[in-house]
Amino acid sequence: MQNDAMLTQLGYAPNDALIEQLDRIEKNTVGYEKIQKHIMDLHDHLKVDDAYVAMSNSNDCFKIKIESKSPEMLEEAHEKINRFSQKYKVTLDKLDNKETYYIVGFHH
Repeated sequence: MQNDAMLTQLGYAPNDALIEQLDRIEKNTVGYEKIQKHIMDLHDHLKVDDAYVAMSNSNDCFKIKIESKSPEMLEEAHEKINRFSQKYKVTLDKLDNKETYYIVGFHH
């Protein structure tokens, strides 16, 4: 997938700075080429739960952010994220006291 298309699918308006950030994320995410499509699929599946995949502002990685106020939607989003992690062998780093995960990369 081209960087412009990926940025657009994630809700960004592509520009040089965002493309450079996406390049850094790709280089920093272990096994990125194996999980890129699955990250985009997860983003689409999470929308109904007020959750999404975005580029982190503080680290060169993708983050998964859950903004749902409903306990049911919150639980469903966490379940989808856990299934994604297990099915596609993706290492996630959950932030303490936040409904946010960092996508670290693919693990064998």
